[in-house]
Amino acid sequence: MLALGIVLAAALAGGLLSLGLKPSAGSDTFVSRSSPSYQATAEDQRHFGSDAVIILIRESLPNLVETKDLATVTFLEACLAGQYVVPDQQLYAFVTAPPGGQKPYGGWSSPCGRLMRARPVQAVYGPGTFLNRAVAAVNTQIQAMLTDARQAVTNAERSAYALALERGLGSKQALTDANAAGALEQQQQLQTLEQMYLNSGITGTPTIDDPQFIPQIVFDQTRGVNQPKARFAYLFPTANSALIQVRLKSTLSEAEQAHAIAWIRQAVQMPIFRSAYGGTYTVTGAPVVVNDLSREITGSISGLLIAAVLVMAATLLVAFRSRLRLLPLAIALAASGITFGALALLGATLTMASIAVLPILIGLAVDYAIQFQARAEEAVSSALRPATRTQAVARAASTAAPTIAVAALATAIGFLVLLLSPVPMVRDFGILLVVGIGVALLCAISAGSAALVLSDRDGGWIGASLRGAGEILAGATARLRLPAARPAQARVAGARSRLLAGLIGRPERVIAFAVVLAICGWIADTQTSVQSDVTKLVPSGMPALRDLHTLERVTGVSGEIDVTVRAADVATPRTISWMIAYEDGLLSHYGYLETKGCARSTLCPALSLPDLFSSASQPGQATSLTQPAIDSLLGAVPSYFSQAVITADRREATLAFGIRLMPLARQQLVIDYMRSQLRPPAGVSAQLAGLPVLAAQANAALASSARRLLTLVAALAAVAVVLLAAFRRVRRALVPLVPIALATGWSALILYAIGIPLNPMSATLGTLVIAISTEFSVLLSERFRQERAAGHDLPAALRRTYRSTGMAVLASGITAIAGFGVLVFSSITMLRDFGFVTLIDLSVSLAGVLIVLPAVLALSERGEATERVRWLARRAAAGTARLRRPPRVA
Repeated sequence: MLALGIVLAAALAGGLLSLGLKPSAGSDTFVSRSSPSYQATAEDQRHFGSDAVIILIRESLPNLVETKDLATVTFLEACLAGQYVVPDQQLYAFVTAPPGGQKPYGGWSSPCGRLMRARPVQAVYGPGTFLNRAVAAVNTQIQAMLTDARQAVTNAERSAYALALERGLGSKQALTDANAAGALEQQQQLQTLEQMYLNSGITGTPTIDDPQFIPQIVFDQTRGVNQPKARFAYLFPTANSALIQVRLKSTLSEAEQAHAIAWIRQAVQMPIFRSAYGGTYTVTGAPVVVNDLSREITGSISGLLIAAVLVMAATLLVAFRSRLRLLPLAIALAASGITFGALALLGATLTMASIAVLPILIGLAVDYAIQFQARAEEAVSSALRPATRTQAVARAASTAAPTIAVAALATAIGFLVLLLSPVPMVRDFGILLVVGIGVALLCAISAGSAALVLSDRDGGWIGASLRGAGEILAGATARLRLPAARPAQARVAGARSRLLAGLIGRPERVIAFAVVLAICGWIADTQTSVQSDVTKLVPSGMPALRDLHTLERVTGVSGEIDVTVRAADVATPRTISWMIAYEDGLLSHYGYLETKGCARSTLCPALSLPDLFSSASQPGQATSLTQPAIDSLLGAVPSYFSQAVITADRREATLAFGIRLMPLARQQLVIDYMRSQLRPPAGVSAQLAGLPVLAAQANAALASSARRLLTLVAALAAVAVVLLAAFRRVRRALVPLVPIALATGWSALILYAIGIPLNPMSATLGTLVIAISTEFSVLLSERFRQERAAGHDLPAALRRTYRSTGMAVLASGITAIAGFGVLVFSSITMLRDFGFVTLIDLSVSLAGVLIVLPAVLALSERGEATERVRWLARRAAAGTARLRRPPRVA
């Protein structure tokens, strides 16, 4: 009673604690934080913001940039940045607070006001900020040229005046010569400026609403009417779309990031930012998908819990012949509550993998409870040694519990091998399952024993409830049985006996056929495809995912690869020249042409530091790479724009490329080539970063068939060590491993045949097959050993084993497999595919173990008999008068 009370209290407390678990779907669940790529990406995001939230604007570009809609978009960008726009004569000035006591757009309680208060945004750049920067940069250059022209006139006058005095002319004549020289130099400077204006098409001082200057910046008429310049594809991907990129601070918690994304979504719907020409806004990007996926995870776990309870209840009612049929399910729910409560106490989060633990753990806990309860029920109904329920529980605790514990330990060790996985969330999945198995075993033995004893006593309301539930279920299922059930059961028993006789009659053929199938599976595993792209593993019906696919179709780009450049000062002519050369070399190698744009290019240019020093008409060519010119331009560029590409201390800058949609394996080749071309000058370092780099790295690790084979070998070795330590005899430990090892090949063959690609979860299928099949094989082989020790011959021992433990193993195997099968109801693609393949593979593995194990046991018996004969022959040949008792061979 005490044990039952403790388990119930712990389960309730754990269930309440688990309600506070927070979901997580970040990149660190797919890629290890210790990997160089992850650390480079984290460092890049720390300085320049996390992956961008994208606002896709669907509107004709002339309407967007040549009308008042440009001002609307500029105000929206200021709102998203937590800033305020003050119109100037030539451009818009961005300020961090409304001037003169004014309120943010919509007031302080509006999305703009909340973004201004919370400051979650690192940088924003879009059509408004870009064109504002272009106007400022051109005006800065014009003012610099005018200043240089005036200085040139002054210098000419001074030189002429000094020369006249040297020639002995009077001061009046020298002044006349100086004025003439100044007029001549001024005429030459004016001709130079006129030629510059003529070449650039600029007339007068450019302004943000200049109807001639703005189109010259945005459009390239050589590509077609109103076609944007390919160089600016990261802002104007097509003639009817534009992009605003919002980079949130990398230091935000998941809750703060969720609030920021919600405010961005609300901001684009504010009437003040409505387009005058029917333009629409779509908020998308990787952070939006991850944010919505986190909410999906929270909803998925409750759905999986309900499905697991219903499936397990139905399975127990059909497959488990016991008075207390739902007791294993109650024990499983208690174990799950305690396990996830402990997870909450440790401050861990829910990932896509950890929510899969819930139905699997329920299935395994039901399995252990069934095994223990079945042995107790068997003792109660035994004709030779009948026992009360208390005696039966004690007998089960002494005989069955050690075997169940060994099987559970071997299963846990099999799952522990998942620590070798390159995917962090799979490693966490393995650890959580190991903890859950330990909790489930303790609950099955402690609470299960107490409940079984209470059901046979008065036990108060608990005992009465257990007895009443058992009687109701027994009566209900009895009414469902058909009159022909007994003859059918007899036919099944006869078929089982004939099958066992056939298996032990020709065991060599059975094992040979099983080995051939396993070898085919191991070979096929090297050809199984792998899918680790997170957008292919999440619910396909998510609106955020559909929006992301729309963005990819419009832009033709699947992500952004950043080259993070570090130096004592990155804003030097040498470093910027190298960045420009590196960018031009890559774009040329992958077929990028300004006239054709990004349509057929593998890489496209994105916002980078060299863009601040390149001419709009001649991309890739620096206007004037001198240190004074660099310092002047950086000083003229507003910080809200420059912080997207260079840090304030000028120690780190970014060089960005958009990468087209392509398979991750090919994407890895592109990344490898980009790394091979990274040869920065002395004192400068450069690393690749970004979500595409992490995705390609995860895919490469999962695609390694050698790694999967190594994991299988490690799992088999770990299980063998556990069994050898528990049984202390090699034959007794290795016999159960034979069908387990073969089952890994069968599962690989089935996975290849059904054609579902591996994902981070299903890539662990071989290890899961070992972990789950170990229990089945150990329980059956140990029960067979006990029957042989009781004096039964080989056929009789097998029949008794399969009639008793075999039926319990079948029932518990069905429940364990059903736990995995529940995952097919998940809305998350990764879990649904994982549940489908494990449902099929574990079913085949269970059937294979049940079929192959008798043949392995028969061969083991032959080997034992042969060893016994040889031992007797050796003793007889030695002339021993009195034979000692031959050693016992397990």
